[in-house]
Amino acid sequence: MKTLQAGDNAPQFSLQNQDDQTVSLSDFKGKKVLVYFYPKAMTPGCTVQAQGLRDVNQELQDKNVVVLGISPDAVKRLPKFIEKENLNFTLLSDEDHAVADAFGVWGPKKFMGKEYDGIHRLTFLIDENGVVEHVFNKFKTKDHHTVVLDYLNS
Repeated sequence: MKTLQAGDNAPQFSLQNQDDQTVSLSDFKGKKVLVYFYPKAMTPGCTVQAQGLRDVNQELQDKNVVVLGISPDAVKRLPKFIEKENLNFTLLSDEDHAVADAFGVWGPKKFMGKEYDGIHRLTFLIDENGVVEHVFNKFKTKDHHTVVLDYLNS
């Protein structure tokens, strides 16, 4: 697993969103894009993380930042998550984990003694020119949004 670092060019991608429409990274040229990878919609940690981003999304928008959440969930699962948690940002389906692979966030994990491949919970801030500005890799799900805002405000 070779994770992208600050200074790397972000891989260009196109994925289906919660409305089954194609969304591409290039759609957001001139804006910063916060790409956050999460394992599975409607699970406790992913819900807390999404709620935090929902609650600060206006502050992020005021800083010219767009939020994209990416998971291996099927497209049909995403609208349920958005509706249930009243999310105000775009979720993208990466079922074949090709984008997760490109960012270097798909790899071996351990949970309750079992090993499997899955998404590592990492977040990338991509600048207006498509370059990774910062990688958020040390946070608790409940503090994720605060860590992001602290970085943007520093």
